[in-house]
Amino acid sequence: METTGSRITQTPDSLDFTVENVEKALHQLYYDPNIDNKNLAQKWLMQAQVSPQAWQFCWALLSPDKVPEIQYFGASALHTKISRYWGDIPAEQYDSLKTQLFSQIARFASGAKMVLTRLCVALASLALNMMPEAWPGAVTEMVRMFQEEGGGVDGRARCLALLELLTVLPEEFQTSRLPQYRKGQVRGALGREWVSVFPLLQQLLRQPDSPGLVKARVLKCLSSWVLLDVPLNESEGLVEDSFAALADPELFDTAVEAIVNAISQPDSQRYVNTLLKLVPQVLQLQDQLREAIQNGDMETSHGICRIAVALGENHSRALLEQVEHWQSFLALVNMIMFCTGIPGHYPVNETTSSLTLTFWYTLQDDIMSFETEKRAVYLQVYRPVYFQLVDVLLHKAQFPTDEEYASWSCDEKEQFRIYRVDISDTLMYVYETLGAELLSNLYDKLGRLLTNTEQPMSWQHTEALLYGFQSIAETIDVNYSDVIPGLIGLIPRININNVQLADTVMFTIGSLAEWLADHPVMLSSVLPLVLEALGNPDLSVSSVSTLKKICRECKYDLPPYATNIVAVSQEVLIKQIHKTSQCMWLMQALGFLLSALPVEDILRNLHSLITPYIQQLEKLADETPNPSNKLAIIHILGLLSNLFTTLDITKQEEESGEGTPPVKTTVPQLGPNPVVVVLQQVFALIQTVLSKWLNDSQVVEAVCAIFEKSVKTLLHDFAPMVSQLSEMLGQMYSTIPQASALDLTRQMVHIFANETDHFPPIKALFELVTSVTLSIFQQGPRDHPDIVDSFMQLQAQALKRKPDLFLSENLDVKAVFHCGVLSLKFPEGPTVKSTCLFFTELLPHCGDVPRVGQVVQEDGKLLLQAVLEAIGGQSSRSLMDQFAEVLFSLNKHCFALLTVWLKEVLQPPGFPSSRVSAEQKETFSQQILRERVNKRRVKEMVKEFTLLCRGLHGTEYAAEY
Repeated sequence: METTGSRITQTPDSLDFTVENVEKALHQLYYDPNIDNKNLAQKWLMQAQVSPQAWQFCWALLSPDKVPEIQYFGASALHTKISRYWGDIPAEQYDSLKTQLFSQIARFASGAKMVLTRLCVALASLALNMMPEAWPGAVTEMVRMFQEEGGGVDGRARCLALLELLTVLPEEFQTSRLPQYRKGQVRGALGREWVSVFPLLQQLLRQPDSPGLVKARVLKCLSSWVLLDVPLNESEGLVEDSFAALADPELFDTAVEAIVNAISQPDSQRYVNTLLKLVPQVLQLQDQLREAIQNGDMETSHGICRIAVALGENHSRALLEQVEHWQSFLALVNMIMFCTGIPGHYPVNETTSSLTLTFWYTLQDDIMSFETEKRAVYLQVYRPVYFQLVDVLLHKAQFPTDEEYASWSCDEKEQFRIYRVDISDTLMYVYETLGAELLSNLYDKLGRLLTNTEQPMSWQHTEALLYGFQSIAETIDVNYSDVIPGLIGLIPRININNVQLADTVMFTIGSLAEWLADHPVMLSSVLPLVLEALGNPDLSVSSVSTLKKICRECKYDLPPYATNIVAVSQEVLIKQIHKTSQCMWLMQALGFLLSALPVEDILRNLHSLITPYIQQLEKLADETPNPSNKLAIIHILGLLSNLFTTLDITKQEEESGEGTPPVKTTVPQLGPNPVVVVLQQVFALIQTVLSKWLNDSQVVEAVCAIFEKSVKTLLHDFAPMVSQLSEMLGQMYSTIPQASALDLTRQMVHIFANETDHFPPIKALFELVTSVTLSIFQQGPRDHPDIVDSFMQLQAQALKRKPDLFLSENLDVKAVFHCGVLSLKFPEGPTVKSTCLFFTELLPHCGDVPRVGQVVQEDGKLLLQAVLEAIGGQSSRSLMDQFAEVLFSLNKHCFALLTVWLKEVLQPPGFPSSRVSAEQKETFSQQILRERVNKRRVKEMVKEFTLLCRGLHGTEYAAEY
């Protein structure tokens, strides 16, 4: 490292990690305004921290004459060395390191808190690495050391330093890099040390003259220790003291944290007697809770609610089973109900009610898991509770007054929307307990509300009840319900004078679309409401999505309404009432609708629907390309794509086996499919648009999308277009290659490559795009990972659907193979996955496609080399399963060759990684060659070997893998 004035620059050969240079780098990090200089300093300091010299400079940086920022870095460097490079410290230095750390902590007990904490973390790390053999009774010694007088440090500062050390010890354990077997040993040792910690904490908490700060640290320390699964009955006294601390506003937050952590430990459910003692203590908090709500003290009400929910949610099963205490548990459930229905609107006046929702799921699951007779007894008690919960949730889901809602920020409105979705999910879940009676209950309430003329009706109340209906009907089959006809009858009676109410009415109708398909006579009641709402931009999402659902579910009952639906839709499209995505949905709705009409009606409607857009597109095609007409072109092409996505005149669909196109039963028709008729009419126009926009990937994508959606929907009905589309795709791709053209080619290969009539144009197209892509590889493919990805997927599809394509003299199989080997080395994950798929499709054809067999025999070793390089560390670990599949395929289809290649490729020392020995490579080879049946085992072998190659075997990273 060089020093130029006060600025630090780095040179690779001289990294001079001295105290002086570290101080300069820290000054640069904190005070230099230039971000590049800061980054350089940060990088240099990270290297300094892990260097051997850190042992020298870290103690010097802790000198009393240094500023806290510099001392902090010294303490951090110490922690880094101890926690990450423990193996470098000789055992004979452990005790002196321990002594030095104790004396530094004693010195900083009255110094900067941030430095003290880092030193405590360093000593904690030292203790964890030495426990239990090298430092038995570590915690007992810590307590004793800090309780001794001396060192000129006052008792309170020593006490706080000890509490800090005891608090960070379990925290450091949770984040430590100890190997798994050591973690178990150390956890056990720490658990045995609790007997030294408990009396100290209890004494400090109960001492009348203990300062508030000390008590707060005690509670924080308790929070930290209970996360080590300290048995609840062993911390019972401290948990009770924490309840007493809730009365002190200064200690309230830390006491809540300690109580919640203690009762949320998975192990605590074993201590039922302790839990039973805690229930009355939680119930005693109800007066404090009510007072907090009255005074608008959200922090206190939130904290008490957290405690009640933690006890209920974590231990409902254990407490339900204590039958003789059923009343006290029911009282706890009612307390949580009070928290669910806490007054005020979420999230503006309260943020507590959302915490309680998971509890209701847990309680229901626990009740329903009992055997039948026991469940029946519990349901007698808890069904009324769940009916009350529905009332409470629907009340909480109500919108505030219009004035109040208008004053909310966008963020508050969004949080309220998410909260309502959570309520909706809860209602849907509760339906499992309450069943059809819940729908009847909601219907009765709505009926009374809409027919009561004496009381002024609030739209919020109506909206919430409808929202409840919609929540259930959206996901649960309500076809059997006898209240739905009544509900449909009530909807027209609703005075819709508000956007939120209108939205919910729309979504409710949408949720009943499947029911309407079975009861088409009711369509005439609701369809006019939906068509009217289409004209309101405020109801764009709800009205369009509802119409789409109705058109999808009820299309065979809609012909009588078709003219009206098309007319209204055309009108709103022309007036441009809706945003782009809703226009696309609307086109999908019309596609569903037209699918059920006679062909001549489809053509007539298509003509009136599409003609304005075709005229607009003709005009745009004549203009000079610019950003605004580009958007208009993409919009029109998108409308056509979405219409053709759902316009399907076939009656039913069934899968005819994996990897083969679905078989459809077509309604008998004369002449071509209506979509094909339209496509043939606009084909020349689309070519004109393309000729001007060929270098714009978004326009090309939009054109390809029209054909791709049409091919997917029409399948073999698309046949009349195959020849001209293949020709157009070839011209497009030859001029400016784009990934979307390859994706469309892949779709065509998938559906038409096996059809004799269409094989020639498909073959010609496949050979042309392959040849063009090979020339891209010659020029350098790194700038086109999307093209490489799509190209590999296309090759894989061709091998899967029509391996005969690889018999052609015009296809350079060797070049394609080499492109694949090159693509395996791309950094982009999706591209590598597609390439691995290509090889797993290619290798099985070594025997039946001579040119494939020949290239694999000649160059398969290169493929193996690339795969092993990737496993050795060149590729992301997330891709190892894909490389394992290639290895498995090589072993299955080229066993004799692989035996030779593995020996040759793995022979050079340091390949595929310097971290693996010749023995480990040999073991890996033998394992792979032995496993020709079980692909999962090969994946495990590859994962194991890649960890060895990366030096991660047996580390915490490996555990996460």
